[in-house]
Amino acid sequence: MIRTCVLKTNGELLYDLPLEHINNEEIEWYWIDFAEPNDKEKELLSHAFQFHPLAIEDCLDQLIGRPKLDFYDQYYFFLVHALDPKTYEAREVDVFINDRMIVTFHNISVSELNHVWEELKGNGKLRQGPVFIFHRLIDRFVDELFPPVYHIEDQLNRVDEETDNYSGNELIDRLFDIRHDMAKLRQSIFPMRDLVYRMLNSTRLEFMNEHQIYFRDVYDHLLKLAEMLESYRDFSSDLRDNYVSVNSNKMNNIMMTLTVITTIFMPLTFIAGIYGMNFKYMPELQYRYGYFIVIGIMFTIALFMVTMFNKKGWLRITKKQRKSRRKITFK
Repeated sequence: MIRTCVLKTNGELLYDLPLEHINNEEIEWYWIDFAEPNDKEKELLSHAFQFHPLAIEDCLDQLIGRPKLDFYDQYYFFLVHALDPKTYEAREVDVFINDRMIVTFHNISVSELNHVWEELKGNGKLRQGPVFIFHRLIDRFVDELFPPVYHIEDQLNRVDEETDNYSGNELIDRLFDIRHDMAKLRQSIFPMRDLVYRMLNSTRLEFMNEHQIYFRDVYDHLLKLAEMLESYRDFSSDLRDNYVSVNSNKMNNIMMTLTVITTIFMPLTFIAGIYGMNFKYMPELQYRYGYFIVIGIMFTIALFMVTMFNKKGWLRITKKQRKSRRKITFK
């Protein structure tokens, strides 16, 4: 589907004007949106607008491209990302722009773009030209990145507060799911940040001189998003490392306990093994108090070893060892 919106020199805003009339002298600027176009409509990119083949190739490529900026003689080409709020997958939006036109192309429906399209009817500022529309599009795309990032924060805080309710595998799986979502968000946020930075510092973008303040505001939002993701990534790593270290400490305590018990019973088992041998001539077997002496010796050895281990601190349970885990407070 192809949608058209034109602003005439008399200030009249018209929709769905045929493409053959967009170059009329009475047209001040126009916005044409290729929304999920069919094959015949895609051909208009080269036939009607004569865009560069490389830019058209980027539009028609089925793979999601990295946000970028290309310079051409009569226009600029931008590849930007919108975000699917359910899957956190990037949705590509291609933009051709100069001072008289803005042409958007997207193979998947983009709700933020549709919102700006409807907003144009009542927003006098957007009627000032393609640059204002382009800024509003990018600003809208970036604003929609905040809810998923805040959702990531809520999930991490919930995991931190309810760690005791998760089993080992559940906690690790939950953290990896969250980190997977963060990785998908990074694939959009960081390249978009780099793109806007390039826009702000390029000397070839003539329209940026008068509108830097608007795009700098978008850049500040992207910086904030990038910093939030980096802090959440560190936080998730801390949660994972904390869980691993606590489990390792628990395992060490268990192994120490088993080792102490085994060590105590080793000499007792040795003595019991000697007198359990089926030899006929063992002097102690005929001794009247031999059984009580051997039991006494075994008890003495066990008591001596328990006392020695206790002095070494192996049997002491400290406050840190009683605590199942130490929580990390997120700052």
